[in-house]
Amino acid sequence: MHTSVGAIIKNNKNEILLIDRVQIPYGWAGPAGHVDAGETPKEALKREVKEEVNLEIIKFYELFHEFIPWNNCSRHQGHDWFLYEATKWQGKAQKNNKEAKDMQWVKIDNLKNLNIEEVWQYWFKKLKIL
Repeated sequence: MHTSVGAIIKNNKNEILLIDRVQIPYGWAGPAGHVDAGETPKEALKREVKEEVNLEIIKFYELFHEFIPWNNCSRHQGHDWFLYEATKWQGKAQKNNKEAKDMQWVKIDNLKNLNIEEVWQYWFKKLKIL
């Protein structure tokens, strides 16, 4: 089983920070990635957010911890997911060209107009925002 982490980062305008992934799985998603060997999910969350959108997560809390057997990537079948919501961060959001074709703060009402990555569709539906 492989472990992944993801972050929902909302600003005070009720927008969520999303990236349009360069690599599989394609589509719009929150900053996310695999937990490396010897790393905790919380450490991985901070690292992935910094790598993908250049923000330093200061405060966050766990929304879900769930194994999703259908969530595959180029290396693994199924992922043990930790999804967090960031409530405080610092820095200016900036996309990493190795990770994303585009990055946007997206109004929650506009999520339905994007090609959302499958696991993120699942999370947004579970949170009743899609």
